[in-house]
Parts: sequence; structure tokens; C-alpha cells
Amino acid sequence: MNRLIALLTAAIGPALAILCYLYLRDRYNGIRFTDVFKSFIIGALLVFPIMVLQHAFVTEGFFKGDLTRAFILYGFFEEFFKWFLLFSVTYKHIEFSRPYDGIVYGVALSLGFATVENFLYLLAYGVHTAIFRALLPVSSHALFGIIMGYYLGRAKFETKQNVKYILVLSLLLPVALHGMYDFIIMSADKYILFVLLPFMFFLWWLGLQKVKLTQ
Repeated sequence: MNRLIALLTAAIGPALAILCYLYLRDRYNGIRFTDVFKSFIIGALLVFPIMVLQHAFVTEGFFKGDLTRAFILYGFFEEFFKWFLLFSVTYKHIEFSRPYDGIVYGVALSLGFATVENFLYLLAYGVHTAIFRALLPVSSHALFGIIMGYYLGRAKFETKQNVKYILVLSLLLPVALHGMYDFIIMSADKYILFVLLPFMFFLWWLGLQKVKLTQ
């Protein structure tokens, strides 16, 4: 029982901290918590069908190379389904008061996904990996969600002729960044810290720039 509580705390804690920071940063408090929570739950439930789909492709021998596995099996599959649900459920049916709303919803959905993924990983490999998971996979999912949500939020307030272009960016940029993140993890080997840390600093800089731009 104590182990389960420790695993749940380690899995949920980092995501909750990031989500609370971005939600409470909302100076105008125009976002309903129920909508944010709904996005989080959608992201959490999304883990299982994606895992089944990824496992099926790996079992059948598809995407054997690091490049295709990073950019298609992980980057595209995970970000596309997150984007599709964010677009279909949130963008289409929830009224945005300003572009920042898109960031909060995007992060909530991404962190729902990251929380369940993190819990399953900690269950398999132990709670001692929690700090690594918090600093890298969980925060990276949050940053992909910020970028996705930023462009979806912008699309809500753009003229019709620019909307399609911005919606394409809201998908392609998270896919590209996610793919690059996983490709570094897979291929950097003993030089991983020298490549991954600058990339994570870049992600944080880019994500926080998007937050500032919307405020």
C-alpha cells in the first residue's frame, strides 16, 4: 500500500505542479477548472490505445530504425492523437477568452497523458527513477503541450485565411520536437547529456516564450 502511494505521488506530483503553475498564472481566471480537468482525463485515457497501437507496430516489425521510431511511432502517433482530441473536444466545443486558454488546455491534456505514462514506467522500473522522469519526459510532454496549445489558441482569434496554416503548425511543431527528443534519447549514447540538456533548455525557453506572448 505504501509503495502504491509513493508511486502515485511520484507520478502525479510533477504534472500537478506544472499544471497548477500555468493555471494559476491565468491573471484573468477565465478558464473553468472542470474544462481543464476534462482535458487532463482525456489525455490520461489516451495512453492505453496509443500503447496498444505502438506495441502492435513494434510486434509486426515496423519502424525499426531510430529515426522512424522516434519521429513516427512516438512523435507523430502521440502528438497527432493528442492534437486530434484537443482540436475535436476542446477547440471545437469550448469557448476561448484569449489565446492563453489554448496553452492551459494543451498542457492539461499532455500532462494527463504524461501522468499515466509516468505511473506505468515507475511501476515497472521503480520510484527511484522519479526525478529523471519529472525532469525529462514529464516536463517535455508539458512543453509540447504548451506549443500545441499556443497555436491552437492563436487559431481561435485569427482571420480565416490564416487559421489552417496555424492549425498545421499546432500539429507539426510538437511532432517535430517530440521526434527530436526521442531521437536524441535513442541515438546520443554516451554523449546524451551534452545533446539532451541543451535541447531541454531550448524547449523550456521556447515554451516560456509562448506563455509570455499570450499574456
